[in-house]
Amino acid sequence: MSYSYVSHLECPKCQEIYAESEIQQLCKCGAPLLVRYKLDEVKGTFNKEDLTSRENSLWRYHEVLPVKNEENVVTLGEGMTPFVHLKKLGENMNIPNLYIKDEGIIPTGSFKTRGASVGVSKAKEIGVKQLAMPTNGNAGAAWALYSARARIKATIVMPEDAPAITRKEVAVSGGDLYLVNGLISDAGKIVGKLVKENGIYDASTLKEPYRIEGKKTMGYEILEQLNWEIPDVILYPTGGGVGLIGIYKALLEMQELGWISSEKLPRLVAVQAEGCAPIVKAWEEGKTESEFWDNSETSAFGINVPKALGDFLVLEAIYKTNGCAVAVSETELSQAQVEVAKMEGNFICPEGAATFAAARTLREQNWIKETDKVICLNTGQGIKYPESVDLSNIPLLQPNDVITS
Repeated sequence: MSYSYVSHLECPKCQEIYAESEIQQLCKCGAPLLVRYKLDEVKGTFNKEDLTSRENSLWRYHEVLPVKNEENVVTLGEGMTPFVHLKKLGENMNIPNLYIKDEGIIPTGSFKTRGASVGVSKAKEIGVKQLAMPTNGNAGAAWALYSARARIKATIVMPEDAPAITRKEVAVSGGDLYLVNGLISDAGKIVGKLVKENGIYDASTLKEPYRIEGKKTMGYEILEQLNWEIPDVILYPTGGGVGLIGIYKALLEMQELGWISSEKLPRLVAVQAEGCAPIVKAWEEGKTESEFWDNSETSAFGINVPKALGDFLVLEAIYKTNGCAVAVSETELSQAQVEVAKMEGNFICPEGAATFAAARTLREQNWIKETDKVICLNTGQGIKYPESVDLSNIPLLQPNDVITS
């Protein structure tokens, strides 16, 4: 038995094939590359029942992950995050079967950990010594911390108003942190010049093929945690959209492996903020690619991505699953964050809150039915965004004051 049944890399646009054993970035046509596996061989050696005796980390799915030598795995025990039925909130929203997949309960405090674990592990395996990436915060934090564990130098560029905690995570890990007076797209231009001039490994979203593989394990976990019952709807906060692309990829792989029905897939929903909604606009117009969103702005910093490199893959996943794309207002987003905390005790990040706001809207429109099993992805801890909670009305007591009620 092999640790991994990775086969090759493939361009989803022109179908060009690349070797996974060498450093690869984008296809020569400019599209991201996807990892392919020898799934026919996997069928003969690995089945879903084998998972019951494995460790509770994303590496339990190592046969369909790209690292061939277990010694190259860089892990902090990530994966198998909480999957919880939110009964009170579901009753309030008239969605009785409402669930949260809580990616805040994971090393580094966000789902970016999944992509970092697999991406850094494969980078180590193919001999990368230094990597660079632009980030809105959480991805840079995760990749810097995992790079430290792998003894890889990490150069991280993020907007100067990125969450302070994510900046500190990069700094404390020993990564080279740079702040830019602009958006992630501006950080990306700076990283692009650095990569081109110095031959550094580009770990930007989808410019290396392996972040998707880490993110796709959310899809495997959701189905395993549901005892392989297919949910009706999965809502995902969409910036670069790698998680949604990965979940869709996982669903297709599980169908090919015979682990789930080939007759039904959950409807995938891309959730964005009204201040930055290029995927929503493209979906509403029936397009296969998005346009750059000028003057983007939202408190959900992680989904403030004006133009995603993999937008065509996000839109394909939506179209192929009969899903949709929804934009929520800042007010709706903030209200949802409070509701989830007050009703269920989960302090979720603004991006995760956006999915609950979208679920409420879609239920009111009857796009989500009362009988649907609905999963909202919370992608990070609320405590990483302390500024998202207003404390201006909190009373200040003096030492001898008395609370009367």
